[in-house]
Amino acid sequence: MPTADRTDLDHTHDPGVRCGVPGADGHPDFPIQNLPLGVFSPPGGARRAGVAIGDHVLDLAAAHAAGLLTDEAARAVAAAESGDLAGMLALGAGPRRALRHRLFALLRAESPDRDRVPALLHEAGACTLHLPARIGDYTDFFVGIHHAMNTGRQFRPDQPLLPNYKHLPVGYHGRASSIRPSGTPVRRPSGQAKPPHLDAPVFGPSRRLDYELELGVWIGPGNELGNPVPVAEAADRIAGFCLLNDWSARDIQGWEYQPLGPFLAKSFATTISPWIVTPEALAPFRIPQAPRPDGDPTPLPHLLDPADQAGGALDLDLEILLSTASSREAGLPPHRVARSNARHMYWTVAQMVAHHTSGGCNLRPGDLLGTGTLSGPEPEACGSLLETTEGGKVPLRLAHGEERRFLEDGDEVILTAHGRREGFAPIGFGPCRAVVLPAP
Repeated sequence: MPTADRTDLDHTHDPGVRCGVPGADGHPDFPIQNLPLGVFSPPGGARRAGVAIGDHVLDLAAAHAAGLLTDEAARAVAAAESGDLAGMLALGAGPRRALRHRLFALLRAESPDRDRVPALLHEAGACTLHLPARIGDYTDFFVGIHHAMNTGRQFRPDQPLLPNYKHLPVGYHGRASSIRPSGTPVRRPSGQAKPPHLDAPVFGPSRRLDYELELGVWIGPGNELGNPVPVAEAADRIAGFCLLNDWSARDIQGWEYQPLGPFLAKSFATTISPWIVTPEALAPFRIPQAPRPDGDPTPLPHLLDPADQAGGALDLDLEILLSTASSREAGLPPHRVARSNARHMYWTVAQMVAHHTSGGCNLRPGDLLGTGTLSGPEPEACGSLLETTEGGKVPLRLAHGEERRFLEDGDEVILTAHGRREGFAPIGFGPCRAVVLPAP
C-alpha cells in the first residue's frame, strides 16, 4: 500500500487534458494538473481563497456562490470563507480531493460550464498574494544530510554529524510571527556577533547574511495533546507543500547558538511561496526513500514504516537564483547559484511528523514545518552561501562579474521547485523571492 499522502494516480494527472484558461497549458508552474491552493485579494477586494491556474487565480468563493461547487468540494471552500485556509486544511484529504476533481472538470477545455469560468478569474499579476493560513507554530528541521555534512565539516572536521543525526530528525522551534509570503522585502537584521579578532562581542548589522533552500510542509488535521501520530498515519496529517527560505545571519548565529540553538539569527524573517501544492498534485513525483548507506543505523520502530520508505520521498528539482541591484539595472537575468533536489532528504516528511508528535506535542491545522536546507552532494548543489563559499573563504563569482561571500543589500534571492517525470505534465511551486533591504 502507498503512504496516505501518495494518492494513486488518476485522471487529474493526465498530461493530455487541455485547459480552457488561456496560457494554462504548458505553464511552467500552474497547469491544470497542479491546482495549488492559496489566499489572494483582487484589486480593491477582500482576502479570499483561490487556486492558481496559468497566469490567473480562480476565485473559489465566487465559484461556490455561482453554484459550481457541491457536496465535499463546497464544504472545503465553505471552511475557508474567512480568507484563511486553516479550516479547509483541517478537513483532511477527502474534501481537498473532491475540490481538486471538481475544479479539474470545471477547467477542462470541454467543460459544459466553460463559459462561466472567465467570470471567476483574476489576473495573478494584479492580485496580492497572502499567507495561505495563519501559522500558529513553525518548526524547522535539519533533514538535508549534505547540508549537515557541509556545515559540520567547517566547525567539526573530525565529526561533521553529531551522534543523534542518523537516529532522529533533528529540529528546533522557529518563530511563526516573522514568516512572510514571497515578494515581501527582508530587512537585514542587527545583533550581537563576536569576530575572532575581537575579545568581546559587538552589536551591529549582520555582515554574513545567508539564505537557505528548503521545502515547507503545511499541516492539515492535527493531533490531540499527548497522542502521538504513528509514522504509518503521519502522511494523513500533511496538507501540502511550499518553498521556504530560512534566512540566516551566520555571524549572529555563530555567537548565540550555543547551548540552545538558533534564536535571533533566524527569527527576523522566513519567506515562503504563497501557494500550497497538494499531496495529490505531487503524486507523480513520489519516489522511494534512498537506501541508507551500509553502517547507518536502522530507524527505531516508531520512525519506520515500509510504505513510507517505498514512496515517501519527493523527486523535485530545486533551484536558487540571485540577482543584484546592479544586474537588475543592467537588465541582466538572475544568476543560477545552485541546483539541488528534494530526494536528498535523509528523513521523510512522515518521519518528521511522527518524531514531532512522538513526545505528545499537538500539531494544529495551519502549522508549518521546514525541512532544513536541501543541498545535494555536488558543489553546485549547495543550498546556502555558507556552503558555497566555505564560510566566506571562497567568493561566489556571478555571471555578470560581481562576487559574493554573503548577501549584500539590494540582492534578491529567488527559489524555485518543479516536479518533472516522463509521461506527466511538469508542475511548479511558483517563485519564493525577496529583496534584502538595509538594516534600520
